[in-house]
Amino acid sequence: MKRLWPVSLALFALVVTGCDEGGGGEGSSASAPAISAPAIVDGGLRESQPEEADRKEVVTGYLEMDAGDPVATGRRVVTVVEEAGGRVDSLTEQPEASSVLTVRVPADRLDEVVDEIRTLGRVTSLSTTRDDVTMQYTDLEARVGALRASVDRLRALLESSADVEALIAAETALAERQAELDSLEAQRRQLGDRIELSTLTVDITTDRLPSEQDSFWDGLVAGWNSLGAALGAAVIGIGAALPWVAFLFVCAGVLYLVIRLITRRGRSSGTTGTPDTERTDSDA
Repeated sequence: MKRLWPVSLALFALVVTGCDEGGGGEGSSASAPAISAPAIVDGGLRESQPEEADRKEVVTGYLEMDAGDPVATGRRVVTVVEEAGGRVDSLTEQPEASSVLTVRVPADRLDEVVDEIRTLGRVTSLSTTRDDVTMQYTDLEARVGALRASVDRLRALLESSADVEALIAAETALAERQAELDSLEAQRRQLGDRIELSTLTVDITTDRLPSEQDSFWDGLVAGWNSLGAALGAAVIGIGAALPWVAFLFVCAGVLYLVIRLITRRGRSSGTTGTPDTERTDSDA
């Protein structure tokens, strides 16, 4: 019995150690998911990245800025946009006053173009709007795909069918489907163009008010220019009024002649009537 006690104690120690190792194994296996959880999350994020890349957005922006020469600055904006692969949809220039441009810029280069335009003057306002049109674009693609398949089936039916009534019905349905397909494809192209090319409106005005002058000479030049402009406007006004003055003068002359003629006839009739009156009195 004394010899069995050490052996029993040794077996008990082995059992206890095995239990501890088993518990540690369970702990390590339990902690494994906690360690791998970020990997799962990261994996989920990686799987969602293609969805983010597939988002369709229509981006529009409005930028206001001041510049010493709005027209020259506007033309530099045109150069920046064209170098970025964009185009100009509209341009309105008022010399020495303002220049307003509506440009289309590749969506992936919009920020780059805006940053470059910032260097051309003093930006006073900038706003951008992003409209998510993913669902609309996806719906258009699905409808286009379904209609294209329907058109293909109708064309195959036209080629294989020998029944006249069936051919007429198929042709009518094909015409309707083709018209609807063309309309949807046009909508998809228009939406795709708005997605691919962002719209940016650039409003450039002069940063100097007309009343602000840098020196006496600038004021003198401005006064002389305003005087010349006023005299020019006065000359134009006189030129515009001359035909009316001549017309009124002619009308006044005609009216004067008519009055003179009426007056002379009245005097002559009064003179001729006086002797007859006197003769009648004497006879009486």
